Amino acid sequence: MKNSFVELNARERVNALVDNGRELIDPFDQMIAPNLVAQDIVPQSDDGIVVSRGKIADKEVVVIAMEGKFQGGGIGEVSGAKIIAALTHVLEENQNGHEIYPIIVLDTGGVRLQEANYGLLSISEIGNLIVALKKYVPVIGLVPGRVGSFGGMSITSALMSYLIATKKARIGLNGPEVIEQEAGVREFDSSDKDLIWNTIGARQRLNAQIVDELVTDSVEAIKAAVIAAINEKKDSHRSENADFYLSLLAKLDLSKPMAIDAYNQALATHKSAAVKEINVTEGTEDAATSVGYDWFAALTGLKHPTSTSATVYAAASNLFNEDAVVTAIVPNAQNPMYRVRNGEVGLIEGFEMAHVLETVYQEDKEKAVKRPVVVVIDVPSQAYGYNEELIGIHVALANSAAAYAKLRQAGHPVIGFIAGNAISGAFLAHGLQSSRLIALNSTNITVQAMSKESASRVTKRSIAAIEAAAVKVPSIAYDIKNYTKLGAIFTFLESITDQETSADHVNAVIDAINAAILDVRQANDTMLTNRYTNEIAVKGGRLETNKVFARMNEEWTD
Repeated sequence: MKNSFVELNARERVNALVDNGRELIDPFDQMIAPNLVAQDIVPQSDDGIVVSRGKIADKEVVVIAMEGKFQGGGIGEVSGAKIIAALTHVLEENQNGHEIYPIIVLDTGGVRLQEANYGLLSISEIGNLIVALKKYVPVIGLVPGRVGSFGGMSITSALMSYLIATKKARIGLNGPEVIEQEAGVREFDSSDKDLIWNTIGARQRLNAQIVDELVTDSVEAIKAAVIAAINEKKDSHRSENADFYLSLLAKLDLSKPMAIDAYNQALATHKSAAVKEINVTEGTEDAATSVGYDWFAALTGLKHPTSTSATVYAAASNLFNEDAVVTAIVPNAQNPMYRVRNGEVGLIEGFEMAHVLETVYQEDKEKAVKRPVVVVIDVPSQAYGYNEELIGIHVALANSAAAYAKLRQAGHPVIGFIAGNAISGAFLAHGLQSSRLIALNSTNITVQAMSKESASRVTKRSIAAIEAAAVKVPSIAYDIKNYTKLGAIFTFLESITDQETSADHVNAVIDAINAAILDVRQANDTMLTNRYTNEIAVKGGRLETNKVFARMNEEWTD
């Protein structure tokens, strides 16, 4: 097609948008991904990310594009660091009164599974910067087509101010093959192309208010849409819309698959309504069975806590040196949302957690000292289901992630405590926006982007091959000890090798959380830079991230 934007590669897309652009960290800098080399995977000299600084219609911009033909546009350490470093500079420029508009071209499957946990960390840090940037300028997203926008980067797309797509684009948290692997072919048949496009294709995403504008596949049409979005400072506030969705979901029967037309009609006619606050009280018997539930009870001092929500728990605690709020997501075997019965994070969980956190924000808005928020992390995965994808589970998770980031950026220390599993989009929504992370040393804890079975299917590697590669590349391992090597864990409670809430264990965890809160207070740390600037990160855990930052610092003003 003449002047097709979709058919261009990442560098051509950037050059088509930017006037007199200057590429930052170009292929001649040879910033390749050593984790790919270690697995005998051929790297690319730009690691699949193109960053250019220039102008569009006399407005200063930074355009970032993902190359879908390289590793499916997946985000690893180097590629993620290029985006994070560029957005960090854009934020600093805007904070200093110099307007620069970030434009992100999404052509990505999400986390690069060959680097897994580096991808999750990077995506959480990208999301944090987008939330911060939206206070100054709109963050414009483009989803042209080819790969689309999936996985954790679909959450990123929902955080953006304004999202533009062509009819060739698809957007969803879980790819069709992954849903089929995790939930079965009856839940989602990945061979049914009509089902795929009717559920997550761009036309339906426009109807579902997940895409803001559908444009013709031409350079001219896309550039015009970008210019209009910049000039009009367009912002759909999609990641700050929890009450709208909660009041909508309360009216729907989600115990069975919804008809697409019925959902579109319900959405189009819905008006946001007030949502009842979640209240947690003491009960006569445990309301759930999970590690996260037990630790929520232990860190709040509540006996047999029971929530008015099926799965979302939040309560004040006076067990720390400062009055705090403790949050958790727990399983509910009777949950009418049938894909969310084992502690997964689904539509309701994402939106309800966002609502809870916004309440905390409003309550502390005028206070000089904001309450700490302690996040009990025990989330086995996000929900894999048809209804979840139709309605937009990635939007729900974005609302939760944005709410945690908003609290932290406002001065609330957000302390994540990994008591159980921390998996994929669930971890991005509930935990990875924490100022500091604390973890138990239990072999029952898994931290990863995807189950081994799904990772094997997507990467076309055997589970044995994945496990063998993890010996060389800690970021693709599934255990908590390897995760500590990345520099993301502030305190590793090495002596606590089980998940039991004994008095000694609880006291040790409370002490660790108090120390983390104090560290955040003393550093006046409202961002996530500690993740890649601490000693473990600098010496090895995020070595490539720091190299990328150093290079971006050199080239930014050249």
